[in-house]
Amino acid sequence: MLKDVFTEGFVNLYTRDIEAGLRFYRDLLGFKETFRTPKVGTPTHVELTLNGFGVGLGTVEAAKRRHGVDATPGLPSMELVVWTDDVDKSFEQLTSAGTPVVQPPHDTGSNRTALMRDPDGNLVEIVAKRTQNSQVPR
Repeated sequence: MLKDVFTEGFVNLYTRDIEAGLRFYRDLLGFKETFRTPKVGTPTHVELTLNGFGVGLGTVEAAKRRHGVDATPGLPSMELVVWTDDVDKSFEQLTSAGTPVVQPPHDTGSNRTALMRDPDGNLVEIVAKRTQNSQVPR
């Protein structure tokens, strides 16, 4: 079967400012860098993981040069979901670091969630299972 041909995957996000993307995904969200090219100077592609989930950051210039693709970061065609133990605490840390807010923390059924944007405008949802202490902000 065709499904037996593929071994793993990850999401690749195109970015206008790879250093800002690294500060967001690596420094704020805690992804670990696993690969970069070139190794010296400003990278054009970096791969990161968080508990086995992989995200690649590639520059729009590299997308054009290598693949002939005119990448447009930030369109709401997808969102990256990152689980946390405490949405409100994580939201406070991210907003303190200047992360743009789309929706502040709110309850959605059995989850508590907030919607934000990475440095290129891509949607990032932080989410946690609701606890007895979760409250909708007033």
